[in-house]
Parts: sequence; C-alpha cells; structure tokens
Amino acid sequence: MDIILKYFPNLTETQKQQFAALYDLYTDWNSKINVISRKDITNLYEHHILHSLGIAKIIQFKPGTTIMDLGTGGGFPGIPLAILFPDTHFHLVDSIGKKVKVATEIAHAIGLTNVTTRHCRAEEEKELFDFVVSRAVMPLTDLLKIVRKNIKKEQQNALPNGLICLKGGELEKEILPVKHQTVISDLKDFFSEEFFETKKVVYVTINR
Repeated sequence: MDIILKYFPNLTETQKQQFAALYDLYTDWNSKINVISRKDITNLYEHHILHSLGIAKIIQFKPGTTIMDLGTGGGFPGIPLAILFPDTHFHLVDSIGKKVKVATEIAHAIGLTNVTTRHCRAEEEKELFDFVVSRAVMPLTDLLKIVRKNIKKEQQNALPNGLICLKGGELEKEILPVKHQTVISDLKDFFSEEFFETKKVVYVTINR
C-alpha cells in the first residue's frame, strides 16, 4: 500500500481505505479463482495496482468520462482506476465469466458505484465510450479493429478519444501500422521500481 501513496500522495481517506482493502480481497478470491499468478499475489500493489495506475500518469480523466476496460480479468486496470477517478464510469468486460465475477464482487465489496461489469466477448459489446483501456496481450492492430466501433465521436478530455493500453517490451514493429496516431510513454519515467523498466503506456487516437 505504501507504494501507492508514494506516487499518489493526495488520496482521500475513502480512496486509501479502498486501495488498502484490495490485498485481502484479491488474496481471498485468488485462492478460489486464479486471476493473478499465485507467485505474484504478494506483488499485488506494485505489479497490478500501481501498474494499472500508470495510465493516470498520461491522462487525468474528466468527470463524466466513460471507459471500457477490455479483457479486465480480475479488474485490471479498471478497478484501481475507478478508485482513483470516482467521477468517471468504468465498464469492465471479459470473456471469462469467473474472472468477471471476481471483478464484480471486489468492486461491490469496496463500494465502487462507478463500475459496471459484463461477461462477453469484446466484439459483442456495442456501447460507446470515450476511451478503451486494456492490459493488452493482443497485438495493437487486432485490438484497434475490435474497439474502433466503441469510441465516441464527441471529445471531452485533454487527449482525443482512443485506446490506452499497458504493454511491455519492444513495440516498434507492432505500432508501425498506426505510428502516426500513437504515443508511447515509458513507465520508468514515472515509477523508479525495476519492474517498470520495460513497461509502457501506449495511447492511440481513434477517429470515427
């Protein structure tokens, strides 16, 4: 929990309590439904929660913004971001029902009223959002094909509407087809821990 306060020192008491509650909740759920590698659960705050909050280092979502978290798994990056931005609505989508159940239960347990969840494939979700966020395992171009239909035309944030995903490693080839509309930010510029050395936030503008 200290690592969150190190980089986000201005949290309200409610936000601190919500972040603090996540460890026991995820440890409990993870013993029943494996949403985080068993070896990695002790690194929950650094590898999952702070990593998710990396998105907040490139954009501060305005109140009323709507966001879809695609392939949310157990709620990343959606749940940490929903705690940080209580006036922004997050819609968490995953194709694996038991993972959606974990995300739903945890959001409910910590009193998040700005989160909805849905068990479906990304192609089935037809709602419109300002942004789609993802801890992406899928290649960027494939992800863009799926989410283009979900991006609103109307803009309300400092960055134009689009896709924001957390990725690692070498991305030069992957972003080549969309290079002109892509900005890559290194998380090592914001977080000093070794884990973030190769981690990046990839933002792609999507014009409809």
